[in-house]
Amino acid sequence: MTTRLFLIRHAETTLSVEDRFAGSTDVLLSDRGREQVRGLAHRLATFRPAAIYASPMKRTVETAQILSAPHGLPVQTDARLREIDHGRWEGLTRKEVEAQFPMESGMWIADPYNFAPIGGETGRAVVERAVPAIKEIVAAHPNELIFAVSHKATIRLIIGYFLGIDLKGYRDRLDQRPACLNALVLYNRDSATNFTNFANPIQFVQFVALLKKAQSHRRDRRERGEHGGKLSALRELCG
Repeated sequence: MTTRLFLIRHAETTLSVEDRFAGSTDVLLSDRGREQVRGLAHRLATFRPAAIYASPMKRTVETAQILSAPHGLPVQTDARLREIDHGRWEGLTRKEVEAQFPMESGMWIADPYNFAPIGGETGRAVVERAVPAIKEIVAAHPNELIFAVSHKATIRLIIGYFLGIDLKGYRDRLDQRPACLNALVLYNRDSATNFTNFANPIQFVQFVALLKKAQSHRRDRRERGEHGGKLSALRELCG
């Protein structure tokens, strides 16, 4: 059995615009962020999720509520999907962190999976709480499509785990812009059979256009009585 998971980063906040560390800081979406997620909600309106999950932080809940509106589904929150806690770095810019805590900053850049600033959380700790949450969601929704709204680092770590990536380098992979969509097909709760990342709306529009073209081609073949061949992983991702 497989579960299709649309793992979505929350939209823009005022702190993300300023490139400030805002893991445990409960900041709201910006006006531009609300526009971003409304656009994504419009593009996802034709999909049929069975459930919508979110981190309980304000920015993820608001993102999930806007996404859920076309589907009439409640947003189910799970604290294990919250963002990584940056401890005493919270609210600071990267330059401020480098100036005030140069040793901590250097150690974190070298290995963010196993090192955390004082009062903060390691990437490993995030995996230990977030991955079990995703596995439980997958187990509860076999052969269904699920939306889950989370955060930049948490999403990178979840995807890296399922793809078997060396998580010491999780920050250097998988672009996660605000309102980014990641589509995964999870099999037996422990591995991803297919993964597609849409860092911007244009990529998603191109993806849907390609999917529709493939579906149309498949219908034409059936009408002509032709058989054989398989639709690409795009069909499996979107059902």
